[in-house]
Amino acid sequence: MEEQPGLSERYVTASPWPLFVALGLVLTETGVFLGGAALPVGVGGVLLLEASIVGIMRESGYARTLWGTSFGVGSIAGTAGTALLVLTPYTARALTLAGGGLVAVLGAVALFLYESGYL
Repeated sequence: MEEQPGLSERYVTASPWPLFVALGLVLTETGVFLGGAALPVGVGGVLLLEASIVGIMRESGYARTLWGTSFGVGSIAGTAGTALLVLTPYTARALTLAGGGLVAVLGAVALFLYESGYL
């Protein structure tokens, strides 16, 4: 008889990332919906969403380094935010995406310096 019935080595532990993806989406939309002084909450939500995407990519083995994926995700968000700012009247959403993308790209530069041994 087994000591712990139902447990096996082949079962993988659950990933925490879906919770952070959902929280990032909620914070982003809250900051955009309320606007004004709550806009930094939206930028924080975008950053949490981006960090979750980077974590998922790293955990699943699709990314070897953190900085490359961070740079890619931040560039996509920043480009989307800039395009929204130029092409549409959705200023709060555009600033939230562009700000989150800019901070993610700056974070990618810091991660590159850290992973290269300069920091």
